[in-house]
Amino acid sequence: MESPIKLLTILGSTGSIGENALRVVEAHRERFSIVGLSAHSNAERLIEQARRFHPRIVNIGDESKLDEVKSALAPESIQVTAGRIGLLELASRDDATLLLNAIVGVPGMEPTIQAVESGIDVALSNKESLVMAGDLIRRLMEEHSAALNPVDSEHSAIWQCLAGEKLEEVRRIILTASGGPFRNMPKSEFSKITVHDALNHPNWDMGNKITIDSATMMNKGFEVIEAHWLFNLPLQRINILVHPQSIIHSLVEFVDGSIKAQLGVPDMKVPIQYALLYPEHASADWKRLDLTSLGELTFEKPDYDKFRCLELAFTALKHGGTLPVVLNVANDTAVYAFLREQIRFPEIPELVSAAMDAHASIQDPALDDILETERWTKEFLQPKLD
Repeated sequence: MESPIKLLTILGSTGSIGENALRVVEAHRERFSIVGLSAHSNAERLIEQARRFHPRIVNIGDESKLDEVKSALAPESIQVTAGRIGLLELASRDDATLLLNAIVGVPGMEPTIQAVESGIDVALSNKESLVMAGDLIRRLMEEHSAALNPVDSEHSAIWQCLAGEKLEEVRRIILTASGGPFRNMPKSEFSKITVHDALNHPNWDMGNKITIDSATMMNKGFEVIEAHWLFNLPLQRINILVHPQSIIHSLVEFVDGSIKAQLGVPDMKVPIQYALLYPEHASADWKRLDLTSLGELTFEKPDYDKFRCLELAFTALKHGGTLPVVLNVANDTAVYAFLREQIRFPEIPELVSAAMDAHASIQDPALDDILETERWTKEFLQPKLD
């Protein structure tokens, strides 16, 4: 039987995940119809994408570039919107059947909520959605019969390993981590780390924000929180294993001692394609894994003392409420301050910890509570960055 065409919206289409998603669409043009594309400020690239894929609507976050995009796309009869309101309207359009949320950082949370509330399935790359609003999104998914398809390679691996299995037979899931560029660096040397050093990831080609999160290992802490909400497992059944080669993307151990693992080259097109074409493993020309050339695959325990962000993420998940919101927003703030060279690398977890310690958490938060906590966290940290 012929597979149905996916009516797809991509938020963050000019970023790393968005660009790779469009390569997947290009490889399977007969399977997709693009409803919408959005970009934060890269108007030139958004215009190129729109001319190539002919969406019904595009959104440019930077409102000063609205006229530029409108003028360029006028001959294409493509609707153009700008700003945050236009983005949220695009996320909630129910003429899409699937939305890929590839927006980086805190601004990606609300679009996920808008899509789920509209009954749209979400291929989720934005970590902040579940870290900040996991409980709320899970409730909305049940209410509106929407699904989340994980895009992160680690969560995609677990998702694939769990296919056809019973959750009650799972002893634990194991998220693998590369360890980042500073896995072998003594903690005493962290104060010397430059922005250039931190952006030099050994295995993955990612955007600046997530590359810094990998260097601090905060991204792995975020992934533990995401896994909790995606797979309905408590913290005690979610483990981290450092695997420097990034070939085994994650593992699932069952109660009988059996372990399933998902392997592949470190190429984000593979998990993106699976999230977009689920439940199919469609044929593709991506680079293949040559098992005979792998050499040694090694594993280590994570160093929680050296990478304090892991402990902070576990604390946030354990206490719940709005504490994960503070974790996320404070980390965003600190990472961008580091990228601007306002703070040193070791100060990232210090700022996050200070905000978490000062926060009075709200349990079972509504969206307004989450947004207010976001505002509070930014205000709390601002004097420390002035």
